[in-house]
Amino acid sequence: MRRHPKLFFAASLLIVMLASTAVRAQARRGVTPEDYFSFQFIGDPHLSPDAQAVAYVLTTIDQKKNRRESSVWLVATDGAAPPRRLSAEGFNSNSPRWSPDGKTLAIISTRNSDPAADPAKSQIYLLPMTTGGEAIALTKLKNGVQTFQWSPDGTRIVALSSSGPSDAIAPADRKSDVRHYSHIQYKFNDTGWYDDKRRHLWIVSLPGGDAKQITDGQDWNDSDPQWSPDGTRIAFVSDRTGKAFDDSQNTDVWVIPAAGGALSKISDHAFDDDSPRWSPDGKQILFAGQPDSRHQFPKLYLVNSAGGSPSQLAVNGLDLIPTELRWPMPSSAFFAAGVKGEIQLFRTDTAARTFSAIISGPRAVHAFDINATAGKIVYLANDFQHLDDLYVANLDGKGERQLTHLNTALWAQLDLQPVERLEYRSSDGWPVEGFFVKPVGWQTGKKYPMVLVIHGGPEGMFGVDWYHEFQVYAAKGYAVFFCNPRGSTGYGEKFERGEINNWGVMDYQDVMAGVDAALKQYPWLDADKLGVTGGSYGGYLTNWIVSHTNRFKAAVALRSVSNFISDEGTRDGAYGHEEYFNGILFDDFDEYWAASPLKYARNVKTPTLVLHSDFDFRVPIEQGEQWFRALQHYGVPSELVLFPRENHNLTRTGEPKHLVESLNWQLYWFDRYLNANSAAKPPDAQ
Repeated sequence: MRRHPKLFFAASLLIVMLASTAVRAQARRGVTPEDYFSFQFIGDPHLSPDAQAVAYVLTTIDQKKNRRESSVWLVATDGAAPPRRLSAEGFNSNSPRWSPDGKTLAIISTRNSDPAADPAKSQIYLLPMTTGGEAIALTKLKNGVQTFQWSPDGTRIVALSSSGPSDAIAPADRKSDVRHYSHIQYKFNDTGWYDDKRRHLWIVSLPGGDAKQITDGQDWNDSDPQWSPDGTRIAFVSDRTGKAFDDSQNTDVWVIPAAGGALSKISDHAFDDDSPRWSPDGKQILFAGQPDSRHQFPKLYLVNSAGGSPSQLAVNGLDLIPTELRWPMPSSAFFAAGVKGEIQLFRTDTAARTFSAIISGPRAVHAFDINATAGKIVYLANDFQHLDDLYVANLDGKGERQLTHLNTALWAQLDLQPVERLEYRSSDGWPVEGFFVKPVGWQTGKKYPMVLVIHGGPEGMFGVDWYHEFQVYAAKGYAVFFCNPRGSTGYGEKFERGEINNWGVMDYQDVMAGVDAALKQYPWLDADKLGVTGGSYGGYLTNWIVSHTNRFKAAVALRSVSNFISDEGTRDGAYGHEEYFNGILFDDFDEYWAASPLKYARNVKTPTLVLHSDFDFRVPIEQGEQWFRALQHYGVPSELVLFPRENHNLTRTGEPKHLVESLNWQLYWFDRYLNANSAAKPPDAQ
């Protein structure tokens, strides 16, 4: 039978295309820890006043220098041209903020033109957007600038900077170098030991850069300055009870004249009030407040900006945690919130006191900026198979356009696994949501090990956004299960408060019920090859699990709590678990000890790797040491790995090489004890 030439050509082309697709699919590889060095991270997008462009921050990794490098970039909102870099090479730059007329972009940059001078501080620089040219330094504040905001008329900037008595004393003239404290709070995980400097508001004039400090005080820090629409006043947040360093946890919203002067307290709640946002006419301030408990979900309140009247609830039925609050137009405020494993954007109707999601779906949407005049919103979004990219849409969430395509070349090389939702019920009937990832190259009829991962907090939330480590586990042949046990956010206040007086009780039941649900749903899982890991609270529950069941064959505890008795007196947040245990340590010692995994160390049989950081002030290093020594005492196969120069944020913002090495230590341990590979080599093996 004769072959039709066109049909023959089409069939041949189809075969070639299928073969090419198969080759490309075969060429894809699983994600490795070292891929972190190639990731590009985007952040802090801001729309220009004419809504024609977005300035944002791009962060990359310099592997040789073992550091992150940030720069400011620009992209058109119509997507007509590729992004271009604005900030100079060789300097870290961030926080792009447009002047009201759009002619200037202010950034924070760390530069030092005099190598003989003190180490460079982050200062505000001005980039001319109409004429082009290099950035010009605006501020010369002794301790640099943390954050800032343009005044509505563009003639001034309010900046947040630190100051203190020691600023007037040369280091060589100081009488002593001891650290001297008289308050219960004297250290913080992210910044270390406190000095005598406090964060306050400064008004910087343009173009000269003259700076005037308008708030002061040694017993508090100020934060989140926000100009009134007419530029005459500034709202900010501060705990001015005089007990900010005595664990009062009672920040308030204050208003001060822009020229300095008397303060007015605007908020009126017994616990934290924050995130002040002016109404477009300047007559009201919207803020988030906690009137009854620090474990209560914040509600949104309205108050007269002149003060003197009680605040009123602004939104009814809000059982979410509002973040990134914006009030760009009279009828609507906007915020982001976590909802059942997703982060969504919401819009309020200020007259009706209602709210609704405008941007949602199986992803995490955040870091948004709004241009109400142009009716545009920009935001970052990631999902389980992609890091953040930049998007623009209308204010109703419609007409979405992707503006950046970071990491595209890398994604094309990788076999990225999707995530599946797994809903189940705990032992007491509470609904819990879990998530499941199949191993790369999954084959029917084959048994696979599974790694259980527990999030920190416990006020945290796992979901459908990007997790590098989960893709790494899957690439190594492990299924991954993670869930949101009670105590997690995103499921309402009742669910989050279900962890109170329940550590190691129902949270443990929630997680183990999830493991059983996964084993039932996916019968190809090997129930005899289960691993468990987690950091912070997740490390605590990892320790608790292996001290209460021997079902797991390998455990990795990262920055984990093991002993609440000693943790309470050594962590940065002194005695921070009173509500969890219905009282302070000294009044209920037995309850704190009963919730400590260390009490049950004699029960542990699971080989356990303990990873901790030298300068972890949130969960001090002694917690990891106590756990490791107890396991050694009882003959449990265990190893301790300590990361120098790192704090509690090792796996998020630690030195790039340490972040990658932490993942490799986890893989080493699971390979050795889940795969029974006695030849597995630790990452520090020569």
